Amino acid sequence: MGLMVEPSGQACGARVTGLDLKAGLSTDLVAELRAVWLEHHVLAFPGQFLSDDDLERLTLAFGGFGVDPFFAPIAGRQHIAAIRREADEQSPLFAENWHADWSFQEFPPAGTCLNAVDIPPLGGDTLFANQHLAWETLSAEQQARYADLIAVHSARLPYAPDGTYGVKDKGRSMDIRPSEAALAEQTHPLVPAHPETGRRGFYSTLGYIVGIEGMEQSAAIALLMELQSWQGDSRFTYTHKWEPGMLVMWDNRSVLHRATGGYEGHRRELHRTTIAAWRG
Repeated sequence: MGLMVEPSGQACGARVTGLDLKAGLSTDLVAELRAVWLEHHVLAFPGQFLSDDDLERLTLAFGGFGVDPFFAPIAGRQHIAAIRREADEQSPLFAENWHADWSFQEFPPAGTCLNAVDIPPLGGDTLFANQHLAWETLSAEQQARYADLIAVHSARLPYAPDGTYGVKDKGRSMDIRPSEAALAEQTHPLVPAHPETGRRGFYSTLGYIVGIEGMEQSAAIALLMELQSWQGDSRFTYTHKWEPGMLVMWDNRSVLHRATGGYEGHRRELHRTTIAAWRG
């Protein structure tokens, strides 16, 4: 049986079957999967039940490991982090706001992989927002307003010592490591062309974006708040429902994502790797 791709019917996302990711990935299969990934932006591979070794091999096949700051890796690994919430945990939900992973880096990751380890029987959906559609749905006049803006990115709001996940964040099972390194800034175009497809779309959003180059701060934040509402509009979103043994990988350059709750009293754990920036 060959590769089977079932689009979600929503703004992005597809379910991919007909392959065993544990069996290894040929050059031809990686090329085929990459084309499907670029088309659908978010791929879900049900029933894979991958080990951490399998997860690392997949990440290497798609471009190698990105740099993961502010997360401690799981024991015995350098590039796998546990996205974990215990059944009795009372801390605020992790990553519940829209974002693109590590957009504050000079060379942000091309993608992210999440491997299901412990999936609750209800809740815990991951939401994705297609930023190509968010851009293309704007009028020409609106596009002209944003097309040449340069966004200032930083991790300071979540990961600085006084940030959301800083020293005051208590009772969290995830091993998050805030630091002064989060205060650094990095610029990227607000609406870049995708490095592999050339298709334009918004990149990241308010939170990791902390300003607009050359714009007064209050005006920049007002604009970013306006855009954030647009970027996460339901017309552009896909709701992903997790299953035991599922692997999901998404393109950080074309979608935003955020976590949801609804599984109180149940444990949830996924193992995460990032796929290094595309260098052509």
